[in-house]
Amino acid sequence: MTQKDKPAIQIGSVESDPAVSIEVTKNGPYRVHGTPPLHVSVITQNSEGQSWSYQEGQAFALKDGDMLCRCGHSKNKPYCDGSHLKAGVDLTETASFAPLLEGATEIDGPTISLTDNETYCAFARFCDNGQRFWNEVQMPGEAHVKLAIYEAHHCPSGRLMVWDNATRKPIETAEPASLSLIEDPGEGVSGPLSLRGGIRVQSASGESYEIRNRQTLCRCGASSNKPFCDGSHASVKFEDGLNK
Repeated sequence: MTQKDKPAIQIGSVESDPAVSIEVTKNGPYRVHGTPPLHVSVITQNSEGQSWSYQEGQAFALKDGDMLCRCGHSKNKPYCDGSHLKAGVDLTETASFAPLLEGATEIDGPTISLTDNETYCAFARFCDNGQRFWNEVQMPGEAHVKLAIYEAHHCPSGRLMVWDNATRKPIETAEPASLSLIEDPGEGVSGPLSLRGGIRVQSASGESYEIRNRQTLCRCGASSNKPFCDGSHASVKFEDGLNK
């Protein structure tokens, strides 16, 4: 890959080892390059019934070149078993290659601000804690700042980002590259494939999407923003059977 061809990296994000990446195959599954860890990640709730943390579940072995289902119909999830060939699910990529921040709105608070691109919402609902993320950012006091940062960092899709008003830089935490299969017992559904740690996602066209610390890829086949999750798994009641 030449310097000219290198994908954009979102401000505040750190690219993973280039040997690790996800390739979106045309009308087919995700091809994993490298051997990042893959495990189930269960959304757990607090005493108020809101999404609060993740509990690590079953781990899955990955070999370089393994295929992961993105049509939602494989009988061998999370791996592809070829079901997309007969499932009749339209897996055409529709997401923009533009930086996520180009479509984001901004809300400013006393010491921190937020950016929010709703198109990438994965419906994990960590943002509903406290007075809700959008209000917490605007409230003075360290407790509100800490909660807002916590909520943003638990947003798996990267839709939400918190910015330091003094430096005008995002408050992000570098993480090792990892993949997780989100399970959401609160909604009784299975969620997207979560990518953390700046993993590159390559379109079937060969072009790479912007590299970001937090991303979520559709596993149910119903997203209108493929390959990224848009929360459709909740409305179609997608279940992968991995958290039974």
